[in-house]
Amino acid sequence: MTQFIFKNIGQRIVLLFFVSIISHAIVHLAPGEPSLVDPSNPRMKAEDIQRIRAAFHLDEPLHVQYVYWMKDLFTAELRSFKDNQPVLKKIWDRFLNSLPLFIVGTLIIWFLAFPVGIQAALHRGSIFDKLGTFLSYALISIPGFFLSYICIIFMVKTFNVPVIGMRTFGLENASLMLRSMDRVWHWTIPAFMSAVAGVAILSRYVRSQMLEVINQDYIRTARAKGLSEDTVIYRHGLRNA
Repeated sequence: MTQFIFKNIGQRIVLLFFVSIISHAIVHLAPGEPSLVDPSNPRMKAEDIQRIRAAFHLDEPLHVQYVYWMKDLFTAELRSFKDNQPVLKKIWDRFLNSLPLFIVGTLIIWFLAFPVGIQAALHRGSIFDKLGTFLSYALISIPGFFLSYICIIFMVKTFNVPVIGMRTFGLENASLMLRSMDRVWHWTIPAFMSAVAGVAILSRYVRSQMLEVINQDYIRTARAKGLSEDTVIYRHGLRNA
């Protein structure tokens, strides 16, 4: 097991190394000049551009730039071309908004996918199962941006749900309860959209796994012992699915 773990870690390190090389090359091969982050700025002079190029080692050969880039990455010194601010700070500011959305979206996936998948397996071939299968494939197939527009139009017109920002400005001095509810209200559409595909995929997976389990001998034995259906399904079936 230890050998497998270290082998797996080594493979991932090698993979990340090659991905970093490809990513670095794509950035430099793409059209445009990194030092011209704001070409429309009339105050940008030739000496300013040269200073930016020197600060970010853009005058060095590509492989030397890669070495500096990796050094800055491991020393947490990566900075933005545009405003020279630390990249980690920019990531952290956005991470604080992304993490709650990820948590809420994951909870929505779990609370919807498992019941839907279990019921679809228990009532295989029923209208519920067929409808669930149709909706799952539809939600997986529909482009996310299109579904987002439909959701925004429906939610805004029906429930007046905000679609911009993470909070309502002007509530900084409101009570903790009011500010918390305001955050949740702003999370509604993003969290729902992040969970749609996950619910469709996970519910299909739970259904297929439950179909394999519910016909096993130990499930029949549990039913023969007189255990309740909920105990048989959730304690014996779902645990082994």
